[in-house]
Amino acid sequence: MKQRLIVATRNAHKVGEIRAILSAFEVLDLSVLNDPPEVEETGKTFLENATLKALAISELTDALVLSDDSGLEVDSLGGDPGVYSSRYAGEDGNDSLNNEKLLREMDGHSERTARFRCVIVLARGGNVLADFSGAVEGRILQKKQGRRGFGYDPLFAPEGDKRSFAELGEEIKNGMSHRSRALEGVADWLCQPGEID
Repeated sequence: MKQRLIVATRNAHKVGEIRAILSAFEVLDLSVLNDPPEVEETGKTFLENATLKALAISELTDALVLSDDSGLEVDSLGGDPGVYSSRYAGEDGNDSLNNEKLLREMDGHSERTARFRCVIVLARGGNVLADFSGAVEGRILQKKQGRRGFGYDPLFAPEGDKRSFAELGEEIKNGMSHRSRALEGVADWLCQPGEID
């Protein structure tokens, strides 16, 4: 029987990526908990936000909790949207509005280097057990390319490729993404004897 791991999110795309990479675990989302709270992301860094979510959810279950905070950092925008990536176009922002705002902000910028960054925190019983990070370098495209993926995937081309994450497909993206790189550390840590007993 696989050990349960609850991901502190309702984002089905994110859970799918994590489930594909941590296939040795029964990866579940917040829907398995009875009325979990909306944890406000008040942190100024990805680590602070991931920690807030991991600790809050780990108080509600005996299971291991994984929380990630991730986003896009654009060099010519001083690292924005950063921790505000999911709500860049406002609290009611969505992927399409966020992408439109990013293209407007990038108008006139010749420097288009950027990276996706992910920080993951593991917690149990109100205690942080470990944290991990991963990043993938790339650039912002002039227009959206591709229909797959989510978030800023149609606007981000990883270093060395002309195609966006939304064109590469899930399997290729999962092999190189910021989240997959952080999850490699998670997987290694979880395999260490005694770490989660």
